[in-house]
Amino acid sequence: MAEREAMEFDVLIVGAGPAGLAAAIRIKQLSPDAAVCIVEKGGEVGAHILSGAVLEPRALDELIPDWREDPPALATPAGDDRFMMLTETRAIKLPTPPQMNNHGNYIVSLGNVARWLGARAEALGVEIYPGFAASETIIEDGVVKGVVAGVMGISRDGSEGPNYQPGMELRASYTLFAEGCRGSLTKKLFETYGLRDGVQEQTYAIGLKELWQIPKEKHTPGLVWHSTGWPLKSDTYGGSWLYMLGEDLVSVGFVVGLDYPNPWLSPFDEFQRFKTHPEVRKFLEGGKRISYGARALNEGGFQSIPKLVFPGGALIGDTAGFLNVPKIKGTHTAMKSGMVAAEALVAALASEERAPVLAEYPAMLEQSWLWEELKAVRNIRPAFAKWGMWGGLVNAALDTYVFKGRAPWTMGHHADHASLKPAAEAPKIDYPKPDGVLSFDRNSSVFLSNTNHEEDQPAHLKLRDPGKWLAENFVKYASPESRYCPAGVYEAIEDGQGGHRLQINAQNCVHCKTCDIKDPTQNIDWCTPEGAGGPNYIGGM
Repeated sequence: MAEREAMEFDVLIVGAGPAGLAAAIRIKQLSPDAAVCIVEKGGEVGAHILSGAVLEPRALDELIPDWREDPPALATPAGDDRFMMLTETRAIKLPTPPQMNNHGNYIVSLGNVARWLGARAEALGVEIYPGFAASETIIEDGVVKGVVAGVMGISRDGSEGPNYQPGMELRASYTLFAEGCRGSLTKKLFETYGLRDGVQEQTYAIGLKELWQIPKEKHTPGLVWHSTGWPLKSDTYGGSWLYMLGEDLVSVGFVVGLDYPNPWLSPFDEFQRFKTHPEVRKFLEGGKRISYGARALNEGGFQSIPKLVFPGGALIGDTAGFLNVPKIKGTHTAMKSGMVAAEALVAALASEERAPVLAEYPAMLEQSWLWEELKAVRNIRPAFAKWGMWGGLVNAALDTYVFKGRAPWTMGHHADHASLKPAAEAPKIDYPKPDGVLSFDRNSSVFLSNTNHEEDQPAHLKLRDPGKWLAENFVKYASPESRYCPAGVYEAIEDGQGGHRLQINAQNCVHCKTCDIKDPTQNIDWCTPEGAGGPNYIGGM
């Protein structure tokens, strides 16, 4: 193997999302001479950022107080809030919960926000390397010293191809991991340093999103529309959004909690069916779908926050799980965590000792508004898992209006992969065929995500034990990965000998990480592919 070159920095940040970029900006604001580097696996900053985003500007106001003078593209002030309960044919307007009040917020393309923050960071002297996937954490004598990034040209069989590049060692005094939900390096850090010991299981959802261009006469800039209910059954947590931004764009999205019990359920097909509801149809008819994507979300909240520090580094943003589920927002909390970590880090850099553990970061975070905000809503999401939709709504009302977030108990979570029933014990779901107007198939959707991977590389989706799939996934659960994957990556096909085998179409992967989370035997590992691989979300995504 060729010897790797090395570069040294004061701070290395893995991931150019809102948390990583906010941390970098805050470091340079406080310590202009600090050498700060960000590596990003997407082909450009924002390429892998997907969110139906209403931005609460609290953290941004603290970081860049004058940001409104030169805002990110498409930032649209939020206007009318609507919260709907859907039946199959009706939409019933409900009172908007206080957590979902969007007065003073902005509908944004989160990818554009990331690009905008990236430009601000670079102007301060931060080095950003997009298309540079971090594939390995450097750990020496128990201390994280940086990452290996930019390895390319390894052939499918594991050999060094003609365009092989060994990558570089990016080393730093401190490394911040801002990989987003279910980060591949972070997952290994959990195991290496026992970061999840003593905390509740993380629980997740999958969010699917499309961007539509609709007739201007149907467009209400600033409309924020959420729903619960149909098409999901009451035992499945989830809901939808429609956010109107710009002059004629609408972000349409659907979220399904990954603790759903029915292995026949397909989040993708539930999303397609949702768009045919009469109330949703009236917004979209006459419009054109222009982009598609999917992403897993951390929903465990306060009680699922792992230990945040370890020798040589810390976790920030959604890789640590700071999403506020009832508020349906996580950008402001992700940014705040990065800013607090930056403040602790700058103090450590200024210290003569430069202790390897950023011990002040967790304590500082607990004194911030982020901690108070997440603690107040900690019981809302687990109540839906325990009591279903109706019990969850009743609990949310009690928790909000009676206990005001101060209930003297904290409810727990369970592992999402353990919630599936055997296929024989669950009702099959008959999904309508896509009409090509409002509803679509997976292949045409993946095409709109601009997903691409170098074909001659090792598959980044790996089975720990290939022998488990037939007896467990196929026989017991009827191959649920063929339904929960939103990109058609997994297919159960006949093997020509009267049986079946699993075909993995890794080229289609949109990096949602759902397979890594929901596989019933935890047999699938999502690993980082070559840099710049995966989706390329553009425009208003």
